[in-house]
Amino acid sequence: MSKVCAVSGRGPLTGNKRSHSMRATRRTWNVNLQKVRLVVDGKPQTVRVSARALRTLKKQGAI
Repeated sequence: MSKVCAVSGRGPLTGNKRSHSMRATRRTWNVNLQKVRLVVDGKPQTVRVSARALRTLKKQGAI
């Protein structure tokens, strides 16, 4: 299952983990995905939405 938000299209970010001696090793920051039942094209479906997009949908009254 991909780690991409169904609403915003937001995916994982990559960067460096820095140790105390500032050595760099690669790491990823994954998206906080939640399973939510939304009405899509008139039918309820379970979609994976990021927590940030879920807050926005709730604020706009879509959920």
